[in-house]
Amino acid sequence: MAIQVGDNLPDVTFKTFSAAGIQGHTTADIFGGKKVVLFGVPGAFTPTCSDTHLPGFQVVSDKILAKGVDAIACMSVNDPFVMEAWGKSRNVSDDIALFADPDADFTNATGLALDLSAAGLGMRSKRFAMIVDNGVVTYLGVEPGKDVGVSSADAVLAAL
Repeated sequence: MAIQVGDNLPDVTFKTFSAAGIQGHTTADIFGGKKVVLFGVPGAFTPTCSDTHLPGFQVVSDKILAKGVDAIACMSVNDPFVMEAWGKSRNVSDDIALFADPDADFTNATGLALDLSAAGLGMRSKRFAMIVDNGVVTYLGVEPGKDVGVSSADAVLAAL
């Protein structure tokens, strides 16, 4: 069963890569005592994710943060090296943290897994956005297809 509004996030560890190497970031570290917007994409460097979903959040990140949000984060079932390279290639500022879910721990625990094996992409995350307040989901928009609607930055901004 997929995660729903009112549910607590699962206790998992996301990964990032930087000059310090690969770092782990638990959901408690990221979401504990904070209001965070998290959006998930099926894959870094994929067309809709790179050309529509991520840029939408880049354009309005200041407006989202002005609504009392402590952080904006993006996650994907990619490795931390890919997420770091994607961030650099898309000029992602410090306003948006990019997290890897390389073993799909978060994706599977939240019921947001998407099998794209037929397209040669393997297991990925559904496209989604959520608002999380101190680890509890207060808004959840999961896309029924590949378009960006309920998971868009504008949808999240309207929900704040």
